[in-house]
Amino acid sequence: MENDASRNEQGTPDRRPRVRRRVLIASVAGCAVLGGLLTLLPWGSGGGRAPASAPGSQALTAVTTGVPAALPDLAVLIDEHEAHLRTHPRDAKAWAVLGAAYVELGRRTAEPENYPKAEKALRASLRVRSRNAAALDGMAALANARRDFLAARTWGEAALKTDRKRWTTYPQLIDAYTGLGAHKAAKRTLDRLLALNSGPAVQAWAAAVYRDRGRREDAAAALSDAAAAAQTPAERAAYLERAGQLAWERGDLDVALRYFQEAVRLDPDQRAALAGQGRTLAALGRTTEALNAYRVALAKQPRPEYALELGELYESLGLGQAARVQYDLLRERVARASAAGVDDELVLGLFEADHGDAESAVRRLRAEWRRQPGTAVADALGWALHRAGKDEEALKFARAATDRERGGKVRNALYVYHRGMIERELGMVWPARRHLQEALRINPHFSPVRAPVAEAVLRGLGEPPAVDVPKTDGRTGRE
Repeated sequence: MENDASRNEQGTPDRRPRVRRRVLIASVAGCAVLGGLLTLLPWGSGGGRAPASAPGSQALTAVTTGVPAALPDLAVLIDEHEAHLRTHPRDAKAWAVLGAAYVELGRRTAEPENYPKAEKALRASLRVRSRNAAALDGMAALANARRDFLAARTWGEAALKTDRKRWTTYPQLIDAYTGLGAHKAAKRTLDRLLALNSGPAVQAWAAAVYRDRGRREDAAAALSDAAAAAQTPAERAAYLERAGQLAWERGDLDVALRYFQEAVRLDPDQRAALAGQGRTLAALGRTTEALNAYRVALAKQPRPEYALELGELYESLGLGQAARVQYDLLRERVARASAAGVDDELVLGLFEADHGDAESAVRRLRAEWRRQPGTAVADALGWALHRAGKDEEALKFARAATDRERGGKVRNALYVYHRGMIERELGMVWPARRHLQEALRINPHFSPVRAPVAEAVLRGLGEPPAVDVPKTDGRTGRE
């Protein structure tokens, strides 16, 4: 049932969302001409949509169709299924749903203790019925949530062998391939997914692939389509948070802030949007509001990367002690996550490179690169090598993260800044100037600590020297 949501009564794919997408893409293109503003459909209450179903039913629909679920609804769903399984322990489907619900709960709350519970339920489902696409799909989602992309690929491919038309497995494989740096495989998987379904969840996944391939306008249009077609406030809020992140990455602060604020209004538990507000408000100079937004986000979703961002904001304000508190929180959260099977080596490596032991960062990130050589790991390892004084090797990884020919197609200001700083250290003045300028063009506010450094280094590099144009013979073009 969950994999037929985009088909009409004759069993053929419903093309109406594609028509809506074409209209939205045209409107987005028009907005881009007027300064890059992205306009979504009115938020409202959903117009003529059917009345809301019971919370447990809403969450069941969400976790079985790959869309975000509201936290209160998830709690109801988990309670209902745990009660059911106490008297029906051989219900493989119920075990798979319970496992998927715990994965979503862990993802939404950043409480890693939910992941062992998810794994226990999913493995119980597989013990009852081994050829069980729902449980295999859930194991792939769990591995992605833990950032174990190799395991996610294995589980996802096993799920497709069981049921190749199960569209909810394809997004898990897209995540896994992306984390492993297999961008062509991610694109092929998206093409197969779009042939099966074109609903809002699929458009959100498509947006992620488009963004990773440097197609930011296509990503914005796909997220616009997803938000317009979302069926619940929690789902719409999740897509708006991603639209806000995309706007932030291109430096459109007012647009990003509007999306983040609307996401929180629709779903107060959308803590990623609150962290996004903190990031954006800091760039706008509204520091007190930014600090408050980060604190609330961390109170409900204590992700290590939020602690790192808040710590660096404190540092930029000269509040070293407050920054150290956040860095201690980061270490504590990473340790807890590791105990629950989560791989947070990437964020820990970035932290150690800038605020701790650069050699330790290199060791961690080398191991991470061997396990899962994605673009983000290439950038982080390159930067850690630079911080450890190994700039020639660092440049190889920085190029892998930023060269379009090497898979680094995402336009990320931090990645380009890292490359520019490495080139400057190697005495490559012209490339360094070009890449630092590009980082500030992509997003002039990409970091409260690093953006001012980029500006200062550019001033130190000065303007490129004037080059005399050789005189030529006007008739032949020869000197």
